[in-house]
Amino acid sequence: MKQIILGTAGHIDHGKTSLIKAISGTDTDRLKEEKERGITIELGFAALDLPSGQHLGIVDVPGHEKFVKNMVAGATGIDIVVMVIAADEGVMPQTREHMEICTLLGVEYGLVAVTKIDMVDEEWLELALEDIRDFVKGTFLEDAPVAAVSSTTQKGIPEFIDILDRLAAKIPDRPHSDLFRLPIDRVFTMKGFGTVITGTLISGHVRVGDSIMIYPSGITSKVRGIQVHNQSAEEAKAGMRTAINFQGLEKEAISRGEVLSKPDNLVASYMVDVSLHYLASNKKPLKNRTRVRFHTGTSEVLGNIILLDREELASDASTAAQLRLDAPVALVKDDRFVIRSYSPVYTIGGGKVLNPIPLKHKRFKPEVVDGLKALEHQAPEAIIAFQVEAAGYQGVSFAHLKMMTNLPDKQLEKLLQNLLSQKTLIQIEKEKRIYIHRTCFEALQEDIQRQLADYHQTHPLKAGMSKEELKTKFPALLTPKLFNLTLNRMTREKTIAQEENIIRLASHAVSLGAKQADVKNKILKTYLNADLQPPYFKELAKSLDADAKRSREVLMHLVNEGNIIKVKEDLFFHSEAINALKKKLIKFLQDQAEITTPQFKEMTGVSRKYVIPLAEYFDASNVTLRVGDVRKLRKG
Repeated sequence: MKQIILGTAGHIDHGKTSLIKAISGTDTDRLKEEKERGITIELGFAALDLPSGQHLGIVDVPGHEKFVKNMVAGATGIDIVVMVIAADEGVMPQTREHMEICTLLGVEYGLVAVTKIDMVDEEWLELALEDIRDFVKGTFLEDAPVAAVSSTTQKGIPEFIDILDRLAAKIPDRPHSDLFRLPIDRVFTMKGFGTVITGTLISGHVRVGDSIMIYPSGITSKVRGIQVHNQSAEEAKAGMRTAINFQGLEKEAISRGEVLSKPDNLVASYMVDVSLHYLASNKKPLKNRTRVRFHTGTSEVLGNIILLDREELASDASTAAQLRLDAPVALVKDDRFVIRSYSPVYTIGGGKVLNPIPLKHKRFKPEVVDGLKALEHQAPEAIIAFQVEAAGYQGVSFAHLKMMTNLPDKQLEKLLQNLLSQKTLIQIEKEKRIYIHRTCFEALQEDIQRQLADYHQTHPLKAGMSKEELKTKFPALLTPKLFNLTLNRMTREKTIAQEENIIRLASHAVSLGAKQADVKNKILKTYLNADLQPPYFKELAKSLDADAKRSREVLMHLVNEGNIIKVKEDLFFHSEAINALKKKLIKFLQDQAEITTPQFKEMTGVSRKYVIPLAEYFDASNVTLRVGDVRKLRKG
């Protein structure tokens, strides 16, 4: 059986609560203040079994203008709205505002209940009905049934219930979703049960024993018990009025406006991309950065509207915008919202969420605005491709794509497989299932080639750039996994070559010009003739016919080739001198087992300024091992 939620709407004192009591037997005004003042302040809840056996959950909302934020919270997740209009007063300001709110929230089914007919004569009733017909023209209630009732005399109540029954049969099943979400509209403590929350379960399902998380606070707990329409249940599904109590959760830790879901199902964000409609009833245009009250689910958050493609939005116009909020919200694509002015407070617009976890956008970027506008009507596959491409090097995870598309797991997985097989997307991490767009991957490869080409041009005598230096050329959003994946693919495709920690273009080869070749020969000759008593390079560089930077580049080229060996900073030796000394040292240690520093000095025949660096070089090269004041041959 379908799970259907009925909600009321209408001006204060038009008989919403009395009508619900007349059809269900439940007085939804439970607060002492509500009884004393005779008005609804908080949301009220009831249930009704229709003649067909269909069960309705009922949410009764306040009609006073001061409590419209409670009305918006109650309208979340309703399938059928009863627009209640008193026959003796007709259409009033809150009637109009509630109609706008229901339209903005995407309510498609409903009926009009003309109440208090026992207080007017037939002629007045007919005038009221004519007024109502004009009011609903052009709205989603234009062709909706109209029922004239009296909650006092019960006149018209049976007919009203029959209309509800026929309307309930037309309500389509809710779209399948694997995301369990329950916006919290009430929190209280019940003796013997502990903390209890209630709300309309808008998607997915939850079972006793499930782990849950409260967003945006991140508090976790386990479901201890579930009630659906005041009956204990093991499971609650989308469309049910649900009460849940938890293990070890304090009432003060939770508040209306938060969302109940599974751990890691949602992400709370201070920014939301939206499709915004500015109501025709607004007298002034909406300016960029206007301060507003953002209502979604059961929450109200202050924030600013950022108009991405204009300075102001005219009445009855729509555009893509970004909301930047004072507190984070946890939403998914296509969630509905309402915005109300900061002060004085009244409804000015609303619409749909396009991206619940966006990046911060710069204004007047046509590709951003056009891309966001397309999200409203594009096919799911195109939406996935757009969101992944927009994420750049950071990529998008499967969990985030669920929020960005609001698709069931199986459908999302199938679409991702299609995009992977088409090579539109590339999976860069298997565990978290993170994807980047092909264009981003190709741009990264091109950027790496460009960085290496620039490096080779600047440092022609260097074999290549170190991997660490190359990584610093890219944004912090570039993950090590993506960086390594890109390098490995470019190596397989022979675009680049990797030699230990050095990366170069595959086409790059060190080649010396005539002047550099002359410097090379002078350096080699000097070090070869100097044997174990070479000059420090800064002294040698003064005698070379080249600037110090170019001379050092030639020197390091010789080091990379292995012709010159660096022993310590600015102290270099010819490889022949080092290799000859190495053979002599190894032979001595094989015969004598150990060598002292004086013995090594005698072997080399050089001063202490060379002896100590050479001894430490052989230690670092794993030829010798220092033990106290002597050195021994290192095993292996």
